[in-house]
Amino acid sequence: MKFKVSTRRECLQNLAHMAGGVALATAFEATAMNVTSDAWYMPDEGEPHQRTWMAFGASKPIWGNRLLAQVQKDLALIARTIVRFEPVSMLVRREDHATARALVGPDVELIECPLDDLWMRDTGPVFVVSKGGAKAAVDFNFNGWGGKQDYDRDAAVARFVAQRAQVSRIQTRLVLEGGGIEVDGRGTAIITESCVLNANRNPGVSKAACEVELKHLLGLQKIIWLPGVKGKDVTDGHTDFYARFARPGVVVAGFDADPQSFDHAVTKRHLEILRAATDADGKPLDVVVLQAPSRARERFAGDDFAAGYINFYVCNGAVIAPEFGDAKADQAARLTLERLFPLRKVVQINIDAIAAGGGGIHCTTQQEPAAR
Repeated sequence: MKFKVSTRRECLQNLAHMAGGVALATAFEATAMNVTSDAWYMPDEGEPHQRTWMAFGASKPIWGNRLLAQVQKDLALIARTIVRFEPVSMLVRREDHATARALVGPDVELIECPLDDLWMRDTGPVFVVSKGGAKAAVDFNFNGWGGKQDYDRDAAVARFVAQRAQVSRIQTRLVLEGGGIEVDGRGTAIITESCVLNANRNPGVSKAACEVELKHLLGLQKIIWLPGVKGKDVTDGHTDFYARFARPGVVVAGFDADPQSFDHAVTKRHLEILRAATDADGKPLDVVVLQAPSRARERFAGDDFAAGYINFYVCNGAVIAPEFGDAKADQAARLTLERLFPLRKVVQINIDAIAAGGGGIHCTTQQEPAAR
């Protein structure tokens, strides 16, 4: 999500939740993970899914009167689009159940659960599998992106989803979100330093210690670190707005051509790093650029608007991507995604209200891999 911290809808908290962080870091540095790197791995998003998890969690205190109804419609549109290709299980507050059912239709499973917000990519667990066919869910201790938003209910979503999916929950001392992790399923990950190596999540934890933990949790052999950017959006620069694997060895990366945007220099540097990087097998990456749409149009006037195509979602047989009404850029994005995913149908949808809140399609989803 790319909404600015300074304009986040009057829901900011102080960082009192991080008290005791130094002690946590010290314990983390001294403690080995309870799984081995060959026990679990995080599959590439393009591998078969059992279902997509979502959350019908938009609320008036966060989204306000102006956006709330349209955000709910956007969430329903995403769910109805994905359910054409695979099952969708959507969490919903009891009081919103009737509204959600009317909007999503009969094919989406609704499950009552307390929620603060809608970002399942970050609040939900990260699913991992073993070569023997087992499945588990990693709980990354969601803390409201470093205490920037109320999260008491959302902090319990990962546990709830793991229980509902009937899989074991893997615990870790690391604090981060699913939107900060991108993997190729073959041992390579792309992760932004600004998110994970941040004192508002993991105070005092070194990059080396973080790598050890992530490699054990997600079955990684190599992490490509992008700098990202702190303090410009509530996530501190999640990976899924900057770079995604289309398949092993092929990365689609965003570029903001507007020199007035803070993301211009950030994305330029990311491209330099990715073009010089190799994957876990030592092979150079094929980096494909998806340029953001024009920001000159009235609909992009708000600083929070997440105008980029990288936040697409890969599901069974399809790629669900945004369109922004910039005909030239929308078409270029669609053609690029069709070339990168030739066996999947590329479906572009309008999610302007969610984008106005700084998020995208990928942010609202979390894939559960198919049973093996």
